[in-house]
Amino acid sequence: MQADLTLQRLNGLTIMATLTYQFHLTQVAVAGQNVYEDYQVEITKIEWLMPYVVLSDKHKIKLLNHLEKDRPITMSFCSWELYEYPLLPSKSKHVWTVKTANQLEKPRFVILGFQTNRKGRKTANASRFDHCNISNVTLFLNSQHYPYGNLNLNITNNQYALLYDMYANFQNAYYNKEVEPMLKKADYLSYAPLIVIDCSKQNESLKQASVDVRLEFEARANIPVGTSAYCLILHDRIVEYNPMSGDVKKIV
Repeated sequence: MQADLTLQRLNGLTIMATLTYQFHLTQVAVAGQNVYEDYQVEITKIEWLMPYVVLSDKHKIKLLNHLEKDRPITMSFCSWELYEYPLLPSKSKHVWTVKTANQLEKPRFVILGFQTNRKGRKTANASRFDHCNISNVTLFLNSQHYPYGNLNLNITNNQYALLYDMYANFQNAYYNKEVEPMLKKADYLSYAPLIVIDCSKQNESLKQASVDVRLEFEARANIPVGTSAYCLILHDRIVEYNPMSGDVKKIV
């Protein structure tokens, strides 16, 4: 995976975008046959369709007067960062120091997922995740931890209701919408048993210093050989854009 922060100027409008790209097209199966071939995809053109707004003369004058004052324009959005642990050791407990976040990149949500023997394998569905019989996951931001109690999961005995609730409630906490999970509980374990941790409520000590992001997780048995871990960190981002100079400044 590669990520690059770029500035692009389109029709006089400067756009800041984070471009992340990763291509793993490892298989194309012939219909009805267990025959696989490797293919390479070459992208030669990407079009970014954007609405073009034409102002009336009255509003155009107001806009030009505002630009002449050289006031910065504030823009806010959410940034998503993906981290990978390529090969977990085959043991029941593991500690993963994901990153050290600065004051401008405080995590709001952390999503953890596992895949066993799926990467680069033609016969495995790389779009699905595995639960690896996880019994507990704890996210540490310095000394503060989330969730506050032990999950005490026992997936083989069908005890994972709390894990599914954490996944389902993400829509309400992040998008501020009614909970309508894409996966029903019956399909959750088979397709995407992702562990969603809400760490948006933080005390003042975390807001004034850099933060070490660390994950500790346990399983009922040793984590299977060939298991990779993926951590998606969501944090707020606020930038100021100066329309006269085209400068972009990070605020949060």
